[in-house]
Amino acid sequence: MRSLIIVPIIHTERDMGSLLEQVKNAYVMRYGQEKWVEHLQSIDRVWVDIRAKVAALELPYPMVRVYQDGLPVCSKEAEIVRQVANSGSPNHQLILELMAKGAQLMGTEDPKLLLQEYHLVKRGLATAAQPHEPRSQLEAESAGLLTERDRYIATRINETLQPGETGLLFLGMAHAVEGFLASDVRVRRELPAATDPQRAAVP
Repeated sequence: MRSLIIVPIIHTERDMGSLLEQVKNAYVMRYGQEKWVEHLQSIDRVWVDIRAKVAALELPYPMVRVYQDGLPVCSKEAEIVRQVANSGSPNHQLILELMAKGAQLMGTEDPKLLLQEYHLVKRGLATAAQPHEPRSQLEAESAGLLTERDRYIATRINETLQPGETGLLFLGMAHAVEGFLASDVRVRRELPAATDPQRAAVP
């Protein structure tokens, strides 16, 4: 039997890289500057809760594989995590701590799909700045791409998580990988603290 613990996450502004200014501008345009500040504070509180929940799991870290939403399968996974952690990302800082305890970091996503996602988000942010612009096509593309990403993530877990091991998957709340996982992967979710669902995701 293989176990997979899914930890639903909310990405912080430190995870957004070159998209940060566009994300911030779109968010402020929709909700206002004050709500943007509240949004960042609420995300920080969620990550305090996530950190506590992961610590409480008391996992056998040498038998743990860590999978991360947005981390491409490549030869530089650890380097990417260190760079983002150094920028202040609590998500990636936590991963470094898990690795220091013996957990094995796994590349999780298809780089080509992540590149498509990047361009799709940029288009979505541009559209968000034009409230009268039709979004149905963009939403359909986004939903289809999310399904492709979920299928790839699940396949990656199916192929790399070994019997007796535990996978720890940090996954954005919009994802749904369970339907693509192998039948012998036992899944459970660790839920973070409640947050405003309308403002949890990137606009």
